[in-house]
Amino acid sequence: MPLFKKSEPAPPPVTSTNTSTSSSQRRSLFSGHRNSTETDATSTTSAGTHRSGFFSRNKEDPSVAAARQRVASAEAAERDADQARLQASRAVRDAKDHVKRVEAEAAEDARLAKAKQQDAKSLGKRANPLGRMCFQAIPDGCLTN
Repeated sequence: MPLFKKSEPAPPPVTSTNTSTSSSQRRSLFSGHRNSTETDATSTTSAGTHRSGFFSRNKEDPSVAAARQRVASAEAAERDADQARLQASRAVRDAKDHVKRVEAEAAEDARLAKAKQQDAKSLGKRANPLGRMCFQAIPDGCLTN
């Protein structure tokens, strides 16, 4: 013997001339199909949006959606600003490193130039007496017949 057996016969179907749904029509708890003329307290919210089912998510209020969008936009702008700040600090560091390399290169060039100047000076000292020796050793000059 079944536990949930109906003991009374099913009532005959109700014919209605009204276009709205009859109260005897069965619906499941999770059904999402509703008649557009049906208005009860659970089908509309204060914002006037229509729910479609038991576990459906309510439509978000436009002002909340706008605020959510602005927050997301501000977060993206903050991420972009952080990246720009990091890029700027890298550019500053690279510029300072470049200046240090140029200064070191200039100092090396100056050191090499000073060494070259000293070498040239010592060569000049060695070259000064060259013409005089020839004229002192030979009485009629460096030219011989």
